[in-house]
Amino acid sequence: QVQLVESGGGLVQAGGSLRLSCVASGRTFSSNAMAWFRQAPGKEREFVAAITSVFTTSYADSVRGRFTISRDKAKNTVYLQMNALKPEDTAVYYCAASQGGIVTKKETYVYWGQGTQVTVSS
Repeated sequence: QVQLVESGGGLVQAGGSLRLSCVASGRTFSSNAMAWFRQAPGKEREFVAAITSVFTTSYADSVRGRFTISRDKAKNTVYLQMNALKPEDTAVYYCAASQGGIVTKKETYVYWGQGTQVTVSS
């Protein structure tokens, strides 16, 4: 059974940092793109960042320069380092794994974690 389990969310003040982790189990995703999406209350789930099997990264304009996605293939884990957090970053953050396709589109991703809440206070 494939599982993606996120951790590292929490409450932080504006300007602070958090590091999210996503551990995959049940199969290896070393050949797959991995990504982070987020969903705020009443809003659509949106793309945040992605990393391919060859470590090419993509970011949403709203987080570029503040967030960094990385992966450790040996640990089957993907990370999201979030710096200079803003109240508008408040959302549930989801980890996802693809089986090919455009890395910024949520339809590309087949496996999803349960999400971790990030709350940024002003």
